[in-house]
Amino acid sequence: MTATCVMVLGTTSGAGKSWVTTALCRYYARQGLKVVPFKAQNMSNNARVVAALDGTQGEIGSAQYFQALAAGAEPDVRMNPLLLKPEADTRSQVVLLGRVSAELGALPWRGRSEKVWPQIAQALDALRAENDVVVIEGAGSPAEINLHASDIVNMRVARHAQARCLLVTDIDRGGAFAHLYGTWALLPEEERQLIKGYVLNKFRGDAALLAPAPQMLQDMTGVPVVATLPMWWQHGLPEEDGVFDDRTHARGEVSRAIAIIAWPRISNLDEFQPLKNVPGVRLVWARSPADCSGADWIVLPGSKATAADLAWLRAQGLDRTIAAHARQGGAVLGICGGLQVLGEALIDPHGIDGNAPGLGLLPVVTTFETHKTVQRTHAHFGELCGPWSALSGVAASGYEIHHGQTVQHPAMAAQGDLVREVMPGLAWQNGAGNVLGCYLHGLFESPAVLQALFGARVPTLEGVFDGLADFLQTHVEPGVLDALIRKD
Repeated sequence: MTATCVMVLGTTSGAGKSWVTTALCRYYARQGLKVVPFKAQNMSNNARVVAALDGTQGEIGSAQYFQALAAGAEPDVRMNPLLLKPEADTRSQVVLLGRVSAELGALPWRGRSEKVWPQIAQALDALRAENDVVVIEGAGSPAEINLHASDIVNMRVARHAQARCLLVTDIDRGGAFAHLYGTWALLPEEERQLIKGYVLNKFRGDAALLAPAPQMLQDMTGVPVVATLPMWWQHGLPEEDGVFDDRTHARGEVSRAIAIIAWPRISNLDEFQPLKNVPGVRLVWARSPADCSGADWIVLPGSKATAADLAWLRAQGLDRTIAAHARQGGAVLGICGGLQVLGEALIDPHGIDGNAPGLGLLPVVTTFETHKTVQRTHAHFGELCGPWSALSGVAASGYEIHHGQTVQHPAMAAQGDLVREVMPGLAWQNGAGNVLGCYLHGLFESPAVLQALFGARVPTLEGVFDGLADFLQTHVEPGVLDALIRKD
């Protein structure tokens, strides 16, 4: 078989490409079709562990992981062959087909594009050969004329697959029709022909008030507006870029306030979406000590640059806030980089991340190794005490992505200051029981963990995916979605 390709482009980053792609994956899968997602290149520190081509495990962007689940497909590295994980403003770790490539990371941006295009095209062609539909997500804007010659993620992919493209714009930002027209106008004629419809996303109010602009735009470009999607804050899908919108609030009366430290190189923040869906939980992204006021829990999330984020934490005075919260018996949770920060020291003999003294809330020490642990993990908690005691004996599934290796601090052990290892090689707790550190990402995606901690059942991902598909089907012009995959 050779799959029909539908591609979701955006006039800007944040236009809504990822969730529309996810909705399309579920919509077409519900038609009984064999569907997979694809994004040639993703820049994100939100990553998931999936099957690699050699039978081991590798990394892809979280968005493509969830899109694969929505499609009912087993995620694998071909669905996002190139992943860029920012480590600083001018440097990213390059992951090709699930594996870190130092060679590619050393190349200039444009030089890298030609080197990786054959692998990208091969991955897409393989997926097309195995499926009925491939739903492709673009990146940023396809009309960045300074990048067009070295493009490997937008129109080069569209041309290669002869994809039927939807162009999405965020009308809530203003200038939507100018964005759509300008994007279309900057594309070469052969690429304009691939644009089959415009999508106005995040619209508030009466859609009838948009007239006559949609018809005028169609008259100028020959492309119709095929959907006007209302603003929808709480669809339940994890955000791909940035933290959750600060305008969202707890569902129902607040029974627990959780402050998550929003340091500059935060990673895998999408794993906290289930907490956002728990009734009575209020999430706050903490960038200052005031943001932690009244918090029941303080969570230190993953980090792509642990030592640098720890320095930022101290500069904001958040180290003192976290220490005071812990001294008063408040619950503190560190995940991956957050766990490392809670310890006594970060030791970096190979120049991976950086050396630094930790917060000293757990008697452990972390050494950064050249080998990167990338694996899916299933484990049980042992006996815990304090505010985390509800997790005792609970099974949790998740994933590990880390260079650091954490152990009991030997000198502190000799003095009798022992850490409680509550999940072998993965999780540690202080003697008082209120500080817990864990390498397992995806902890709150385990229903058993949510049930133990909150006594709550949250919306399942299956329900979220169906809701996205229903929403899209309701607001797209009749027949458009089916026409996109109809064989000519």
